[in-house]
Amino acid sequence: MTAFSLVPTLSLLRLAVPMLLSVLLTGCSPSLNWRQVQGADAPFAVLLPAQPATLSRAIDLDGIPVTMSMTAAEVDGVTFAVGAVVLSDPALAPKALQAMKLALVRNINGSIQSEQATAAAQAAGTSSSIDIVATGSIGRSNQPARLLARFAARERRVYQAVMVGRSSAMDAIGADAADTFFTSFKLH
Repeated sequence: MTAFSLVPTLSLLRLAVPMLLSVLLTGCSPSLNWRQVQGADAPFAVLLPAQPATLSRAIDLDGIPVTMSMTAAEVDGVTFAVGAVVLSDPALAPKALQAMKLALVRNINGSIQSEQATAAAQAAGTSSSIDIVATGSIGRSNQPARLLARFAARERRVYQAVMVGRSSAMDAIGADAADTFFTSFKLH
């Protein structure tokens, strides 16, 4: 009886182990090497899937001159980035958020597919937060593109957390990567 009961158990193990390994390996893309990054010029933390680069430049947010600091990493044709600006007056935040949102959508010649206020980010102490999904195109060949973004304001600082790339690259990276990126984005 013991030998009889071991045979089905061993057969199940032979099936279960490869299935479990394939599930685990599917969730761990070798190209995604997540690391926690702290904002150099702004108080935020985020997980990025590769070694980031940071730069700052002067921009105009619909008549509001600011310097944006951007920390970004690119993996497999998808860019993960967090940008931050400091406003002269916190009352300018709604206008700055709107300008950031429109500029990013224009960058992909796109349109917003969904937009919603983010309760979780508001609970974390932001004065306002918006998540969007936009589609459009990029490159000379106008390849289909997708943009996922979170815009948040806290006091005089305004932030954008962005994941953008060709639609096929975004599909290949997967929803788990987007979830990891956006849920890790925290303001201090």
